Amino acid sequence: MIVIIGAFLNALSMNLFLIPANVYASGFQGVAQLLSNIFTSFTPINVSVGFLLVLLNIPVALLGWFKVGKSFTVFSFLSVVISTIFLELIPVKAVSEDIILNAVFGGVIGATGVGLTLKWGASTGGLDIVAMILSRMKDRPIGNYFLVMNGIIILLAGIIFGWEKALYTLVALYVSTRVVDAIHTRHAKLTAMIITDKSQEMKKAIHAKLVRGITVLPAKGAFSGHEREMLMIVITRYELYDLERIIKEVDPNAFTNIVETAGIFGFFRKD
Repeated sequence: MIVIIGAFLNALSMNLFLIPANVYASGFQGVAQLLSNIFTSFTPINVSVGFLLVLLNIPVALLGWFKVGKSFTVFSFLSVVISTIFLELIPVKAVSEDIILNAVFGGVIGATGVGLTLKWGASTGGLDIVAMILSRMKDRPIGNYFLVMNGIIILLAGIIFGWEKALYTLVALYVSTRVVDAIHTRHAKLTAMIITDKSQEMKKAIHAKLVRGITVLPAKGAFSGHEREMLMIVITRYELYDLERIIKEVDPNAFTNIVETAGIFGFFRKD
């Protein structure tokens, strides 16, 4: 249900705000917009944004199936397919002639869909799946890949269609980033400190689901004097929903503190 709502909001932001104003979205949606405009402007072929979006996501989804996990990839690709259906059903019609309003509201509505989808353990495909794969293969900041992709979109939009459009695209990207940060989390990495009576079961459950190392520390209640263990684990923001589910299933009474991680040193995988 969340995937459907997120896909609908994404399509709404594209067809009613961003596409009519020639303002570009971030990630693969922006790439699909750009390619569609290039086909329309320089060739007799008209290719819809929705069709290009699915086409771009097919190789990424296949890679994600083997490298990330079936559940995450299925829901992510489902989000792309449903977005494409909504993009075809919702007419491309400008709600406002003001390009700033289009950039702001397009960014807000689209980011609301992305934020909700991420919060419930899926993604909108494209760069989210790429980020998950890279985070599991190499310890590199995820934000760098988003920055490069969006930078290419803005640069090409400026060169081909004029720098004014590129600047308005920057406005939409900034707004969407802030909204996703507010709904989900702005930090690419998070540290979870879990104090539990079931540390062995918790470790097994986390290792079965996440490719992450865990540090076990002794913990003692100051009032009760009860001996426990604290599990410390660093995760990406895409894994937060899975971790929350694991904790609720294994030990609903566990005390968990999630803190934002500004940076880490060392290899970011399971030992």
